[in-house]
Amino acid sequence: MGAALKEAEKALTTGDVPVGAVVADAAGRIIGRGRNAREADQDPTAHAEVVALRAAAARSGSWLLSGTTLVVTLEPCTMCAGALLLARVAHLVYGAYDPKAGAVGSLWDVVRDRRLEHRPEVIAGVREPECSGLLADFFAARRSR
Repeated sequence: MGAALKEAEKALTTGDVPVGAVVADAAGRIIGRGRNAREADQDPTAHAEVVALRAAAARSGSWLLSGTTLVVTLEPCTMCAGALLLARVAHLVYGAYDPKAGAVGSLWDVVRDRRLEHRPEVIAGVREPECSGLLADFFAARRSR
């Protein structure tokens, strides 16, 4: 989660919401890094998870990311939850819960839907105070402008 938090902090330099993600292979080596880049890239799909999954797929030479772990500072939205399912990510670790758009238990539970063929292991709330604090500080600063 430390590496994902560092990615989230980098998003602050572009005015993006500070969310960071990393993909680790089965040996624990980071093979993909990402941070929110919607503002930086003017791309609505540039969520930290998608950026990290794209980087991991490029590095591994395959879209199939079986055996990997996606670590992200914020609970994935429906798009990102769908992307990690399609990539066959084995484990998802996330920090802050997202009651407004979370698709891994808060608002929806896409990754545990029994109708789907692939369901990753989920570990939630890892370093949650740090992850949610970074987001709270970001939005408080935006409101005070």
